[in-house]
Amino acid sequence: MKEQSIKVIAENRKARHDYEIHETYETGIALVGTEVKSLRAGKANLKDAYGAVNKAGEVVLYNMHISPYEQGNQFNHEPLRDRKLLMHKSEIKKLIGKTKEKGYTLVPLKLYFVHGLVKVELALATGKKLYDKRRSIAEKSAKRDIDRAMKMRNR
Repeated sequence: MKEQSIKVIAENRKARHDYEIHETYETGIALVGTEVKSLRAGKANLKDAYGAVNKAGEVVLYNMHISPYEQGNQFNHEPLRDRKLLMHKSEIKKLIGKTKEKGYTLVPLKLYFVHGLVKVELALATGKKLYDKRRSIAEKSAKRDIDRAMKMRNR
């Protein structure tokens, strides 16, 4: 089996802290030429980005910042424009049903290249409450302490 060449461009680390991830989808994204060149330079930010299904039945990614390409002159793109995500109709119908439920949202987790194509890892997620965040931090800390103790014991 061939090994996939994946180059991560941007990652939304805060999303895993703020949201409980239920499902993930790998989607393509419709971009213009100067956006791809900026992404190759690694100039993207997923911090405030979110996805939604619009009235036309398309999944759109909002607030993803891709910096303008330095040599792009008049043909440059708008950094915060809405970008269409490329998904199958069946997946979109499933997302429409899920996002209408209480508390579900679409959050981009990762932006990366696969064989020269830009892909977005999109997650169906619900927001965590403050006490859930504290519990996650406590579990992570406990696991780290256990791993450290096991490592010292095995020496």
